[in-house]
Amino acid sequence: MPLPCFKAYDIRGKLGSELNENIAYQIGRAYGYHFQPRQVVVGADIRLSSETLKQALTNGLVDSGANVIDIGLAGTEEVYFATFHLETDGGIEVTASHNPMDYNGMKLVREHAKPVSGDSGLKEIEKLVEKNDFPPPDGKGQLTHVSVLQDYADHLLTYIDAEQLRPLRVVVNSGNGAAGHVIDALDERLPSIEFIRVHHEPDGNFPNGIPNPLLPENRADTRNAVLEHEADMGIAWDGDFDRCFLFNEQGAFIEGYYIVGLLAKAFLDKHPGEKIIHDPRLTWNTIDMVRDGGGTAIQSKTGHAFIKERMRRENAIYGGEMSAHHYFRDFAYCDSGMIPWLLVAELMSTTGKPLSELVQKRIAAYPCSGELNFTVNDSQAAIESLRRHFEAQNPVVDETDGLSLEFNDWRFNIRASNTEPLLRLNVESCANAALMKDKTREISRLLANY
Repeated sequence: MPLPCFKAYDIRGKLGSELNENIAYQIGRAYGYHFQPRQVVVGADIRLSSETLKQALTNGLVDSGANVIDIGLAGTEEVYFATFHLETDGGIEVTASHNPMDYNGMKLVREHAKPVSGDSGLKEIEKLVEKNDFPPPDGKGQLTHVSVLQDYADHLLTYIDAEQLRPLRVVVNSGNGAAGHVIDALDERLPSIEFIRVHHEPDGNFPNGIPNPLLPENRADTRNAVLEHEADMGIAWDGDFDRCFLFNEQGAFIEGYYIVGLLAKAFLDKHPGEKIIHDPRLTWNTIDMVRDGGGTAIQSKTGHAFIKERMRRENAIYGGEMSAHHYFRDFAYCDSGMIPWLLVAELMSTTGKPLSELVQKRIAAYPCSGELNFTVNDSQAAIESLRRHFEAQNPVVDETDGLSLEFNDWRFNIRASNTEPLLRLNVESCANAALMKDKTREISRLLANY
């Protein structure tokens, strides 16, 4: 019987019925049996259930013969870092990221922090867990506890010239404290930055709501702190802080799409001619900025496993998704929620421009809808109806991920979510916000029939 906690890219499910300590133990056994690792890193987020699930996972790994390095409270990218920094054979973070409190999950990687997804081992692990028939190991592994925080913080600063940073006041909203320890470590290394801490202490009870800054109702605390403290920038993270969301000095939320173009141009200014990977949902601004920077823009299917695979194949220096996932070659092609804001702070310092000025022309040049979600009964029928509706206008059709239709002065992408029963829509235009809004309403009306 298939296990509902196994998704396309990771493991995520409701506590008790879909994910519990018994299943976590079996996942450890299955990971050890399938990959035969000598050493595996484990870490966990601040959820109340994460520590016990991590212990069960660790027991399964140890009983499979693997040595386990427990790095303690950590974000997903700290497990990525520890995996390649300590040169282990894999890593597992216990986290459900931005899901509600009664969920938890795991993100798995192999050596060099290569992702384990549906077509690179996750399905095999699921089958082993379903079967739950593991041979006795030759011997048990050992458990050790290691902190990589200081090495990780030092590594983060290799992406910028910290001496170039001008004095900045930055609001940092750790949601419910998951990212707090990293900010504290960086604070010691960045004397020119004054951090205004919001929801900083770890609290798995989620007193400040679900850690998902993509939800507009979760942005007020960051926005208000920026305005109250007259900060230069605001930063908010999701539950495992592999995504960061930026607010300008006026407290306005910046869509991740425009940060992708900004960072692409920043990398190309330092490393001309490099390749940049982007997803198909919103593209025109990124392509424009990469072309302007003398680089090569390459489109990849949405999702961290696809982006990372394409980055490795192309040896791309940077990759970005409009959902605020940012990937870096020197970070083992993995996503980080810390490196992006450091790069933006450096840009603000070297250009002398506020964040609003760095992005306002790009927002005006390519206004976008932001990602809109639709619950429909038949995703494929809904997508095909949009294709038929617009085919008489002879759009350029791209099916890299879902359906993208491109017209002279606007385009859209619609795709079924890999993680939820939803259709996700993104619309953008060329310097015409009214057209973008009009087309968004038109498509929304069409989808209402499904």
